[in-house]
Amino acid sequence: MLLDRDPAHAFMPYPAAPVLHAPAGPLSGLTFAAKDLFDVAGYPTSAGSPHMLAMSGIKTRTAPTVQKLLDAGARLVGKTITDELAFSMSGKNAHFGTPVNGGAPERIPGGSSSGSAAAVSNGLCDFALGTDTGGSVRAPANHCGLFGIRPTHARVSLELCHDLAPSFDTCGYFTRDGATFVRVGEVLLGEDTTPLPQTPRVLLARDAFGLLHGPVREALAPALRRTETVLGEPQEVDVATEGFTALYWAMRYIQSREAWTVDGPMIERYQPPLGSGVADRFEFSRAVTDNQVAEAQVIRAAFRKRFSALLGTDAVLILPTMPDVAPLLTESDESLNDYRNNALNLLCLSVLSSLPQVSIPLASRSGAPLGLSLMGPAGSDLSLVRLARRIAESA
Repeated sequence: MLLDRDPAHAFMPYPAAPVLHAPAGPLSGLTFAAKDLFDVAGYPTSAGSPHMLAMSGIKTRTAPTVQKLLDAGARLVGKTITDELAFSMSGKNAHFGTPVNGGAPERIPGGSSSGSAAAVSNGLCDFALGTDTGGSVRAPANHCGLFGIRPTHARVSLELCHDLAPSFDTCGYFTRDGATFVRVGEVLLGEDTTPLPQTPRVLLARDAFGLLHGPVREALAPALRRTETVLGEPQEVDVATEGFTALYWAMRYIQSREAWTVDGPMIERYQPPLGSGVADRFEFSRAVTDNQVAEAQVIRAAFRKRFSALLGTDAVLILPTMPDVAPLLTESDESLNDYRNNALNLLCLSVLSSLPQVSIPLASRSGAPLGLSLMGPAGSDLSLVRLARRIAESA
């Protein structure tokens, strides 16, 4: 860590090692952090696991995505805590602790990019890299009151980054303000392959909003009105005609099989102590059958084709980021797991379709932040980032 102090407990307490950055560039003057899944020369990579940390050694190469930001003039200030093996959504790491949610300190920060979201929301850096497999950027962005993006799958390089489920893994980032969100996106995302038109078609995910409790819909209503002033009145559509339950299980089976393929051999060989929720998910992953995966792949392919056609090349879809504000730190593991499962019904849309999604900090409830999301066609990432800024800065 290259900071003097870490009151948010966001960073891994590694001895400081210098990380060179370009003296000038489009990100000059900005500081950033990287989730401790990315290799950085001079530091180990823990992936949130003491066992992986012990096996890591000091890395001699820096992940290309981190290097791109350094070459653009941004200054790295440290590597941030992640949920164990990135297989959680609470932000509570049984071994390294729970980073502090800067938007609601009495609530969970959300995982698995918990440290990155905590670092940004507590003002310890200007932006931070996270990864989003099943929601690990979008959930913390919602919980901590941040801008966050899950890009089009494979838009941003994950070379020299620890995998969870490679066909779902993406690299995203967090900022506190729209201007920085755009500035970082122009470097990290590059120009769009499918830029949105000036006046895109606007869709609203009626069935996704139908999953929310009344008080949550009420809390998001002013944000929806604000979005409509920028984008115009949306057409209401149902996005999960297969049913959210089918999509939920398709995502879980595929993610679990891939997670077991990545980490299962290490777990079976060394039997490291895992946090309770993470241990349960890997036990589930071990038991997933070939038939379950095959059926899930069929559902994913059909959904991706239909959903991509719905958005075409010119539409923006409005949907809730999460089912509610972040749960309290005092909630039981059972309650947190219930919240996670409910959230996956919303989060799976971007995951299964491979399409980009941005979360915008536009609302609040019970004194805690609440996000609203936009999705767009594959390759429209930077357009979405710029739209997010316009909406956030609209009167």
